[in-house]
This record gives sequence, C-alpha cells and structure tokens, in this order.
Amino acid sequence: MTTAQALPKTPDRAIAPRRTLLATAFDLPEVRWAGLALVLFGLGGLAQLTSMPSPVWWFLYLACYAAGGWEPGLAGLQALRARTLDVDVLMIVAAIAAAAIGQVLDGALLIVIFSTSGALEAFVTRRTADSVGALLELAPDRATRVGSEGGPDRTEVDVAVLEVGDLILIRPGERIGADGVVVGGASEVDQATITGEPMPVIKETGSEVYAGTVNGTGSLVVRVGARAHESVVARIVAMVEEASETKARTQLFIEKVEQRYSVVVVVATLLIVAIPLLAGAAFRPSLLRAMTFMIVASPCAVVLATMPPLLAAIANAGRHGVLIKSAVAMENLRTVEVVAFDKTGTLTHGSPVVVDVVALTDLEADDALAAAAAAEQHSEHPIARAVVAAARANAVPIAGATEFHAAPGRGVAARIAGRTVQVGSPMLLDDLTGAESASAQARVIDLEKAGHTTIVVAIDGIPVAVVALSDRLRGPAPATVARLARGGARPVLLTGDHLLAAQNVARQVGITDARGGLLPDGKADAVAMLQRSGRVMLVGDGINDAPAMAAADVAVAMGRGGSDLAVETADVILVRDDITAIPTTIGLARRAHGVVKVNIVFAACVIFALVTWDFVGHLPLPLGVAGHEGSTVAVGLNGLRLLRRSVWRSARDA
Repeated sequence: MTTAQALPKTPDRAIAPRRTLLATAFDLPEVRWAGLALVLFGLGGLAQLTSMPSPVWWFLYLACYAAGGWEPGLAGLQALRARTLDVDVLMIVAAIAAAAIGQVLDGALLIVIFSTSGALEAFVTRRTADSVGALLELAPDRATRVGSEGGPDRTEVDVAVLEVGDLILIRPGERIGADGVVVGGASEVDQATITGEPMPVIKETGSEVYAGTVNGTGSLVVRVGARAHESVVARIVAMVEEASETKARTQLFIEKVEQRYSVVVVVATLLIVAIPLLAGAAFRPSLLRAMTFMIVASPCAVVLATMPPLLAAIANAGRHGVLIKSAVAMENLRTVEVVAFDKTGTLTHGSPVVVDVVALTDLEADDALAAAAAAEQHSEHPIARAVVAAARANAVPIAGATEFHAAPGRGVAARIAGRTVQVGSPMLLDDLTGAESASAQARVIDLEKAGHTTIVVAIDGIPVAVVALSDRLRGPAPATVARLARGGARPVLLTGDHLLAAQNVARQVGITDARGGLLPDGKADAVAMLQRSGRVMLVGDGINDAPAMAAADVAVAMGRGGSDLAVETADVILVRDDITAIPTTIGLARRAHGVVKVNIVFAACVIFALVTWDFVGHLPLPLGVAGHEGSTVAVGLNGLRLLRRSVWRSARDA
C-alpha cells in the first residue's frame, strides 16, 4: 500500500473555489477506480450467491481485479524497477495466486480493501490541501497605499508588491492587507482568525495588526512590517504543509516493514517451488504447494485483525457525533497523555455574557444596566449585544435613545431621557474625574485580575457602574477535564487570549497549566514542548489552531463552530461540539486496541500453524483455504463486536 503523501504545496494566490465533498471525491481517479472495483465485487458476489454460471461471476471478479488492481500493480512494478519489494507487489501476487487456484473471491476482496484504502488517502490529502489554500484568501488581494500618514496620495496596489515600511490605509469594515503596526487612527479589529480572541481588540498608535483580520468602524494607517509571504497567515499555511510532510516521512518505517515481509514471502514461495523441483519432484504438486503457501501466508487475516475493530469503533463513534477520519487516528487516540485545549469556542462558547454589574453610586445596578443597554441597543459590537441580552434576561426596560455616536476604541454615547449616557472601555475614565472615577478604576483592576473584560457606564460625565463580561463556559467542561485527568491524560490550556482570562477559565474547569497570549506559531511551539512529556491531543476550533493541530499527535476540531481549515486539519471532529465525547472516544480507542491485540495474536498463530504445516507436511489446499478464511472471518466478527451501542455506554461510564 502506498504511504500517505505530503500535502501538496498551495499556490501563492488564485485559489480555486472550494468544491463539495462529493465533487472532490469523484474528481479523484483513485476514488472512481475504487468505487468501480467495489461495485464489480458486489455484483460478482451476488452472481455467485444466486448460482449464476461460473463464467459470469468469474468475469465480474476479474473485472474487479482490473479496476482496483491496476494502480497498485503499476506501483508494484515501479517498485520492482527500483529494486524494492513492498506490499503492493505481495497483494497483487497473492490475488493472482488466489485466482490461479480457483479462489478468485479471496483475491477480489484483497483488491477491494487495498484500492479503497488508497482512495481514502487521496481524498483526505486533497481536501486538506484545498482548505490550506482557502486560508490564503483571508488576506485581500489589494491594499490602499498612502504617501504619508495623513497625506492625500492614495494608490490601489497588489498586496504582493507592498514593501516593509510602506503605509497602507485600512477603511472601516476592510480586511487588513499586511502585518504591521498602527501609526494613525483608532479602531477595533476582529482578529479571532489569528489569535482566537472572542471580542474585537482596540487598536491605536503602536498596536500590532495582522493580515486577514477585519477592521471595525474606525480608519487605521498601518506601517507594513512584513511582506505578504512572511505574514502570520502565510506562516500558518507553511506550518501546516511542513507538518504534513513530517508526518509523511514518519511512514518510512512502515515501508521498511512491508518490504521485509514481502521479501520473506516471495523468497519462501520461490523456494517452495524450486527445492522440490531440484530434488526431482513433479512440477504441478510443487506449484500447488507454493500457491497454497501464498494463500495461507497472505496477510488477509492480519489486515482484518486490525481494521474491523478500528472501523467498528469509528462507526460507533460516528453514531454518537464523533467523526474519526482514519484508523491511524483511532490508534493514536489510545496513546494520548496530554490534552491541550484552546479556550475560545472550545472550553467556552466564544461569545461574551455579562457576569456582574458593580454600582459605584447610589444608582441601582439594574438601572445602570438599563442605561447601558439603551445606549448600546443600536450597536452590533459583541459586547453591546451581551449588554442588551443581559438587560432583557433580567426584564430590565430599555428606553429609546437619540444622538447615538460611536467612538472607535472608546465606546458609544447617546442621549437617554435628557441625560448623556456613555458606555465604553476603561479608557473612558481618562476623560472623567472625581471620586467615582478613582473607584471605577480600582473596580476595573480587580475585575480584570479575575480574568473579566470590563466596560464603564457613565451618566452626565460621572461613572455609575462597571460591567464585567466573560466568555460563557461550556457546562460540561469541568466534568470533561476531570474525566481526562482520571484517565491519565494531563489537561493544558493554550489560548491567544490574555493570560488573566486564560487563568480564569482554567480555574473554573480545573486545569492547572494555562498559557495565554499565544499566536499560532506559539501554540505550535507549545505543543512541541508538551510532546517531550508524552503524546499530545490538541482540541481547537479556529484557523489560528491549525498549525498546533497539525503538529499534535491527534487533532480534534469542533464541528459546528470550527473553521474549515481546523475541521480539515483535524483527525477527529466533534460534530455536535460535545466535548464530553473526548474522554469517551479515548476510552473507545483503548478498547479497540485491546481487541486488535487479541486478533493479531490469533491471526498470527493460525498463519504460523498453516505455514508450518505446509512446510513440514502436506497441507491440503481445501484445508489451507478453510483455515485461512476461517481465521479471517473469526477476527472480523470479533472486531465487529465494537459496533454495539453498549460499548460506547461502557466507555462513557468508565
């Protein structure tokens, strides 16, 4: 079987539109040939079961050979030309040998299994490459270059021609075209695609911005700090591609094992033919013994010893909202020793909620909340939506507002019942004085130390309340973390959000190791460090998580809220965003591994016994086929036990 290929390099620009899953699949020749082989195999089996004339089902099985076997056959011939033997050669020879002695069904089954595996490999590689390419579309193709910070000279240029030091104008609502530093203006920038922060971040002079992030309501002048191919987005693409190549190289060990096994079987087959002939034995009995050996030494039972348990476990997990992309991923799940969680959208829902309203004057907290909601009701900012939602949830009446005004980086102001209400970031306090302002500043510091985001509410220039907001924690998060710890996996929190917010969430869910302020490459580096103490699972949902997911031993993505790249990079997808399924899936993988070990021992013993019998005695062909097929059926049925729903329940309750 050919090993996994490295992720194809994405072009610099001009990414083609993404295709549907079905279109992508049938666009691949490997999928079309494997599908045809499976159909022919099914028709052949139907013809044989219904007692149709043997030439009919023989023709169908041989057509299955041709459809599914020509590519591995060609690969095997190319390997032989390179003076190597691999399992491609062995499987094709075994299939031909099976047909030569009348067991064409066995050979066709081998062909179907082999071609289907190759098709799945090609499909996953193509989809991942498409998602990596789509990431490049985050950054705009064009940017507005200006001659000076406030100058009138403006030129539309390709982002590819921007040089370090150029000044570019970012208008409200535009995507930022290059990494750089703000030298003029103020605005709020949604940079969740890069850092994973749930709320827009205030950007002023001296603030760093990233290509592909979305500007808010203000205008910015940015000094370019890196060329297009050196931006954070471009580095994410490069890291995913490089990680894919590294994983592909690790498959070289498997190739060596395949080659050695193939050499042993081929040499043994030739000796079984040659030695009796040299001793004067008849050709036909010698050839029959050699073919019998080829059948009983065929890895069918060993292949089925491994795949049915893993595939059954994958199917069982799929019924419960967990998509596991490959048997390799299922095997790797059992070895997880460290589970690294992203914060926003993974342990939390990714949207802020009001958690406290601290009154600073004799004004009631509900009245302060009502004033804030009235001022914020016309804003689309996530914090504004959270304030309005909190007021409605508490049945606080929201009055009408006039003279609404939004100041980028500061907040909003409006006239409500003849009074001026301001709601904004703590920087609003810089323009206010008095004892209430000092009290508000102290409250802000306390709340931010606790990991909350804060806003200040002022009426007629006097601070009346500080509102604390936090990202909503997923309800099952603490129990999930506790189950992972009981199962021997160390939980860790990695996030692009600030450290105080990370520590706050970590305390709530029971994680002692929390690391904040991590850009995508920082998360990947953190995963690499964690891998020194064991195999690492990374659970995330955003584009910014993709490099760390590619570097991790197992990557898990949130299916509903996860970005396309995160979903495609991941080995496991939580379709319902149910993180409680993570420890259950790990437990299921460990059970599957136990069945695999039992199957391999049984299959190996049967093969050893049959091969030994064929070497030292005379193994009748019908008995050899019966032993071979019997062991294959036995390990297959044993593996399929993992399809039972009770297996998932027992893994969940363990």
